[in-house]
Amino acid sequence: MWSKLTNIIASLNIPADWIGIRAVKENNYNCYVRDALPQTNGKSSTIGVMLEVLVNGCLGYAATNSLDLASLQAAAEKAYKQALAASEWWIYPFSAKERPKVVGEYISPFLKPLDALSAREINDILIRICKTLKVDDKIVQTTATTTTTEKETWFVSSNGSEVYQKILSLGTHYGATAQDGAIVQQRSNNGWQAHCYQGGMELLREEELWQRVQKIGEQAVELLTADECPSTRTNLVLAPDQMMLQIHESVGHPLEIDRILGDERNYAGGSFVSKSDFGNLVYGSELMNITFDPTVPGEFASYNFDDTGAVATREYLIKEGVLQRGVGSLESQARANVPGVACARACSWNRPAIDRMANLNLEPGNASFDEIIADIEHGVYMESNRSWSIDDQRYKFQFGCEYAKLIENGKLTKTLRNPNYRATTPEFWHSLIKLGNSSNWQMYGTAYCGKGEPNQAISVGHGSPICLFANVEVFGGGA
Repeated sequence: MWSKLTNIIASLNIPADWIGIRAVKENNYNCYVRDALPQTNGKSSTIGVMLEVLVNGCLGYAATNSLDLASLQAAAEKAYKQALAASEWWIYPFSAKERPKVVGEYISPFLKPLDALSAREINDILIRICKTLKVDDKIVQTTATTTTTEKETWFVSSNGSEVYQKILSLGTHYGATAQDGAIVQQRSNNGWQAHCYQGGMELLREEELWQRVQKIGEQAVELLTADECPSTRTNLVLAPDQMMLQIHESVGHPLEIDRILGDERNYAGGSFVSKSDFGNLVYGSELMNITFDPTVPGEFASYNFDDTGAVATREYLIKEGVLQRGVGSLESQARANVPGVACARACSWNRPAIDRMANLNLEPGNASFDEIIADIEHGVYMESNRSWSIDDQRYKFQFGCEYAKLIENGKLTKTLRNPNYRATTPEFWHSLIKLGNSSNWQMYGTAYCGKGEPNQAISVGHGSPICLFANVEVFGGGA
């Protein structure tokens, strides 16, 4: 592939100031089992190229699924004409400094290749998961899925860039639905499709897998007779699997610089954050330290270079509660004149790279779980996201969880069903008063973060410890 791409970029006949070629080859395999019966065993493969050209300060794009020179020349000419036409009305002139020369590679760490298990072996595991989930006749549905992805990217440019990256990932999900009359409850493994990581087939055989599956089934039944979550203001303790969603919606999306500049406003909304807030806004309490970190081994959105070649580094977005930098690519940084990160990412070969989250993590503190709840006279502990709603400025939100426990006098007591909480983003993060330590810090991921027109669903990762928030409005599903 290298010799082909470097020969092509040298052969393209257009008077552009800069040319980039990103070739992507991706293979996916999905298995889905419901009620111990296989439903889907599907494979898909794609390969194609995105050409990006710089002309008179403007960038143009065109994609093709053919790798022959004639097709790539036609795509390059299309991108050139697009950029040339737009250059009469640019709002910010770009230069090649937004596309610096880079050379390097990245390959996901793994122990077992993704083809280490046959389709039959994978289906046997998923069938057994479904059977283990059905701990009682009140379990009316069980599901289990796996999705494996192997994605290779080659990036070359007219100023000498040569980058190769190979991402190997596995996503798993299983859950149970329980019903008793009109009461229906669901319980899953840390929320829908939360177990997404980079690595190989070793990720399918997690430690204590079968004990965890059994517990999920038992908790689904347990929720049928649980009390409704009370409606009150109280202490709220969130598990890392719910903090994943909290970080994603109330930190990741509002800090996207293109959203702040208005690029997403007609589709996915804007942000309550403004350009002048960087370096000044006190986003949360002093315990709040959020990093953009694509360097974490095994986290779902790790890489060494973004899709325009920017070098990925660990950076504080929020440090000791104060907003430091945004989720913005080199070109967004230039437009907004605010610091950003290496986050220009595309979901496939037929999409241009835009500002996207990668791994956004809440750094751990120093408290154990017992220390977090020890001084709580009354509170609620919640796990696993079930529902989410947030306004188009990423300011007001309401989230629901699958499973909760009442906290009384420093102890977890009775189980609660239909737990929810709501707040505004600044109010919520300012109420963070205790932070778990590295022993309860956990990372999860999702493959379905949506953004852009046309839409791009992309992988992100989030890590967090257990967190305590004070005086939060919680409520249940009862009258």
